[in-house]
Amino acid sequence: MGTVAESVCAGGLTEQKVLEALQARIGPRKFNAWFKHGTRVSIEEGTVKISVPNTFVANWIETHYQDEIAAAVSSDGDGDGGVLVTVDPDLNGRVRQRQLDMQADIVSRTAEGRTRPAPAQQQRTLRHKLDTFVVGDCNKLAHSAGLMMAGPSAPAFNPLFVHGPCGIGKTHLLQGVCNAFSKVRLGGRPPVWRYVTAEEFTNEYITALRRKRIDDFRNRYRGLDLLAIDDVHFFAAKKSTQDEFLHTFNAIESSGRRVVMASDAHPKLVGDLNEQLVSRFLAGMVVRMEPPELATRMEILRRHARQMKLHVPTDVLEYVAVHVRGSVRELEGTLIKLAAMASVSGESITPQSAAEALAEHLARTGSARTVDDIEAVVATFFGITPADIHSSRRTKTVSTARMVAMYLARRHTQMSYPEIGRHMGKNHSSVVLAVQKMEKLLAVGGELEWRTPAGGNSMSAGELLQRLSEQFD
Repeated sequence: MGTVAESVCAGGLTEQKVLEALQARIGPRKFNAWFKHGTRVSIEEGTVKISVPNTFVANWIETHYQDEIAAAVSSDGDGDGGVLVTVDPDLNGRVRQRQLDMQADIVSRTAEGRTRPAPAQQQRTLRHKLDTFVVGDCNKLAHSAGLMMAGPSAPAFNPLFVHGPCGIGKTHLLQGVCNAFSKVRLGGRPPVWRYVTAEEFTNEYITALRRKRIDDFRNRYRGLDLLAIDDVHFFAAKKSTQDEFLHTFNAIESSGRRVVMASDAHPKLVGDLNEQLVSRFLAGMVVRMEPPELATRMEILRRHARQMKLHVPTDVLEYVAVHVRGSVRELEGTLIKLAAMASVSGESITPQSAAEALAEHLARTGSARTVDDIEAVVATFFGITPADIHSSRRTKTVSTARMVAMYLARRHTQMSYPEIGRHMGKNHSSVVLAVQKMEKLLAVGGELEWRTPAGGNSMSAGELLQRLSEQFD
């Protein structure tokens, strides 16, 4: 399989067996797009670790394939089915253009509801809890608001809308709210709640329409005591689904029940979102979650080290916390890399050896914002996906979004033109031309134009960049 090691773990479980079982479950096309190239698989003490090149791929695999990976591990009779997805920027060079196009096509087809939706579940076991959520200045307000939403008494606000970059704990917070809320009693009865992603909501709605079971769909949602919707930005430019969600939201909120949502972007920055929905979201509490600050990063590293049963010296943890300033997932991935290094060398880790081993990784994550963060915000604004930005598609909307992402990457990171080009699967001259074009538009007060399923849009380049840059400054 190219990137897959052939090591054998205790009990006979191998990476090869896991991949073969996974391919049988999800089919060769999806397997080739997401797992065959640019992804590294390893197994330690029954836990499958999937290393991927960027946060978009990490989020997609966690959302769509984590259960299948766990089942592939368990099907062999070995391992505990644990799955950990981490980001390793060193894998960027292995992601080929054909794979990126396949990923963009799969995401597009999923967005249109052509893929088979997950079976509907009234309530399901969620892995994240509020008591394992690391609280710091970066997320204190969001956590406090989540506690109020999960309590037995009606909160003073409704809905709760949390937003921020990928990988900073938004999903953890939403799932923690649901798990805590499930333990309260409302008038002596257990509450009825549901956690879904916006994609799952969309696919269930489309399936209900096709099967002429829309009343069942509405009954399933509109009687909930709490509805938690993750990845709200997925609703961008989906007019019919937005209309249905608006009615669902109104039915729940008007009767004093609760709605909690999370998105990569502020409601006003989600591309082509219904104005009525935006108005209702803003009527509640909108809270931005920031990347963890130093003290929070230290606590995240300590807890993750304990969870992995690793002994890492405090000075090493301090070194990582100071230099890795991105997402929680980046912190966890760095810790895993250090653990692997110690296992191979058989020597204890010192700050000096950590610096040498992680020099390239730390250089790439040296800024407070990464290219993946920028791509996520830009894609959300234009109503596309990061996979579209990386693909070879040249539609007006995708080309405009790609140009804006390249310009912002130069402005908000320390990456060079060639580095940005390699990250996005383009040559460095494409990045230079994109930056030059944006600079010319800014100099003359020019406008950017793009299209969505709802029609054409335009905005001055200066205003658009200002609105997007607010997400990074």
